[in-house]
Amino acid sequence: MTTALYLPEDNIDMIAATSVLQQQAADIRTKTINWASYMQSQMISQEDYQTISALDKSRATFLAQNSTQVVKTMLNLVSHLSKDSTIQYILVLLDDLLQEDRSRVDQFHETSAKMKQCIWGPFLNLLNRQDGFIVNMSSRILAKFACWGHETMPKSDLNFYLQFLKDQLASNSTAYLQEMAQLAKRAQTIIVHSHGQHGKDHHGKDHQGHHQYSPNLVQLQQRHDLANESYREVRSSAFDQQQDGKCVIPNNEYIQSVARCLQMMLRVDEYRFAFVSVDGISTLIRILSTRVNFQVQYQLIFCLWVLTFNPLLAAKMNKFSVIPILADILSDCAKEKVTRIILAVFRNLIEKPEDASVAKDHCIAMVQCKVLKQLSILEQRRFDDEDITADVEYLSEKLQNSVQDLSSFDEYATEVRSGRLEWSPVHKSAKFWRENAQRLNEKNYELLRILVHLLETSKDAIILSVACFDIGEYVRHYPRGKHVLEQLGGKQIVMQHLGHEDPNVRYEALLAVQKLMVHNWEYLGKQLEKENENQKQGAAPIAGKA
Repeated sequence: MTTALYLPEDNIDMIAATSVLQQQAADIRTKTINWASYMQSQMISQEDYQTISALDKSRATFLAQNSTQVVKTMLNLVSHLSKDSTIQYILVLLDDLLQEDRSRVDQFHETSAKMKQCIWGPFLNLLNRQDGFIVNMSSRILAKFACWGHETMPKSDLNFYLQFLKDQLASNSTAYLQEMAQLAKRAQTIIVHSHGQHGKDHHGKDHQGHHQYSPNLVQLQQRHDLANESYREVRSSAFDQQQDGKCVIPNNEYIQSVARCLQMMLRVDEYRFAFVSVDGISTLIRILSTRVNFQVQYQLIFCLWVLTFNPLLAAKMNKFSVIPILADILSDCAKEKVTRIILAVFRNLIEKPEDASVAKDHCIAMVQCKVLKQLSILEQRRFDDEDITADVEYLSEKLQNSVQDLSSFDEYATEVRSGRLEWSPVHKSAKFWRENAQRLNEKNYELLRILVHLLETSKDAIILSVACFDIGEYVRHYPRGKHVLEQLGGKQIVMQHLGHEDPNVRYEALLAVQKLMVHNWEYLGKQLEKENENQKQGAAPIAGKA
């Protein structure tokens, strides 16, 4: 039996979330299928013909009296017919039946079990079709079968379906970004051309070399309007491509529908770990780290939110850098619904983990990512939604308390784990390194491994510079540091940055290598002090015997 999570968001506007699918469905409902021809050609039985014809006329009455036959007919038609337009019509009809009354999902499960027929197979097969509407409507029906009834989706089918949703999200978001980049490039070209139409070169002269006055505001507005109009034409042309006389809608337009299915699936606790096992969280974070529209942002963050209702997942969530990504979105977002869902995720990350130390780490991570600053800005705004106000107050109190309890090492560890190194005061503190260098060995050298990983993967000059400096200080203050770093492969990686294009990175890498080359800092320090003392006293160098 499924354990669904019924939340205030349960009545999300599905039309807004799946607009393209809904628009197409509305067109398909107006079509008429010649079921008689299917029966005459023996593609469907007399029984199925009578059932589907009755459903077309008065489905509520007929369904109440013939529910078993309806289920049987719908599964037969989906399994045995192949024409795209017919399958589209059947899927819209079935989706409408489920949408009208959720209890019909259990009728389908019970009837198919009595018939010893698999309810999942026909719709999973349709996910392989070329028609985008069929694929996404089948996906939507599968989500309803999986979430609205008492039967859960079998494990093998579940993993296949969740992998499908994840792959669809990834490919659709990539297509979306590519299209937006292309449109922006074309619009920019249009703007440049609109400026060029006035016959001037970039020095403000006309082609005869005479100086001209700068264009007035009216001219500038005209150019702007021209560019915008051209941009709209470019944007609409993306949806006007004709193929076999039909309008082709780009794949990325279905991303909201895919995300909506995932929102439904992740309300059920049994499905959450399966999603994590197909690397689902990483996919959500990767998409959120790009520039997708606010509706998709909201839907994907909603998915993260429902995941955090599971205490084990809430405890592990920031290993995927959820807090830094959401903190960035929070600082940029202008939509109240996106702000609300991010605050709800943050609250769950503090409330849900059973280990108090994990909640504390999450608080510190939020402080590190400047969430307190955003909360103080939000406190100045007036929101209609009381949940936002309550969450802002809760988070502000928790984060303020964590700041008071924060040790310098906690602050340092959180910064390293976030992967966002900067020249914060703790790095340059000799006292900090004397007292804490050995603590980089904790949890199987966790922090040291992260520093080495950042050196290997980051392209940011500041992060590389700070990582080199920290590794040098670790080696300087921990006697076995050089050996440990060599075991982790860090020495070679530091040396590779001696030739980095950024002079600051080269400098910090050189200092780190120098520290790696010295075996005994304490001995070297005493020797330098002794030499200085000898120079002051004018002592002659000690000569050995010949």
